[in-house]
Amino acid sequence: MARQLDEQIAGRYPVGQRLRVLDVGMGQGTQALRLARAGHRVTGLEQDATMVAVARKALSEEPEGIRRRMRIVEGDGHDTGVHFLPGSFDVVLCHGVLMYVEDPGSLLAGLARMLAPGGLLSLLVRNGDALAMRPGLYGDWTQALASFDTAAYRNRLGLDVRADRREALTSTLARIGAPLQAWYGVRVFTDTAADGAAVPDDAETLLAVEERAGRTDPYRGVAALLHLCGVRG
Repeated sequence: MARQLDEQIAGRYPVGQRLRVLDVGMGQGTQALRLARAGHRVTGLEQDATMVAVARKALSEEPEGIRRRMRIVEGDGHDTGVHFLPGSFDVVLCHGVLMYVEDPGSLLAGLARMLAPGGLLSLLVRNGDALAMRPGLYGDWTQALASFDTAAYRNRLGLDVRADRREALTSTLARIGAPLQAWYGVRVFTDTAADGAAVPDDAETLLAVEERAGRTDPYRGVAALLHLCGVRG
């Protein structure tokens, strides 16, 4: 997914431009740090105190130049208007967050307001159109059958969460003034890989296959996750 995000940024901004990036629900800060290392000015917003502590420790171990380019704010994604002015960012990331939000519309509207004109909104969501794939591949036919008519599922952490359908999100993005410009599938073939599984010897080929499938119909439509990119009008 990092390659997809970099592609969208490169296609929208001049090479070398230092962008203002907001990472909402940054978790342990992996993506935020990667972008700060690339020269961008990054703000990470996270409400989980444990994740904030992990991110701050990771940032403290970076060179001074990177530490100056990144700041961490403890807070909820719904409260971006409290922390930041409208139009303050060129890129807003919201990766792996919407599945924990009952009604994502208000959250997404707030994130769109944070974008400068032409700014990029990057979403990573669970694919509600393919919830039957994982239990089906595991041979859990009862769960697979039940997954066709719901947006609810239980994630690998054992939490009951929700998925989003691309058609609905496309309508939402248009309504909030950041219409969909591109979308990709993520984890087309690797969704059943165990957490912490060893990196295979042919990892580069595997990544190439996933990258190709994530851009190609019909494969991307059955990916476990969707990466959607909207642009502020």
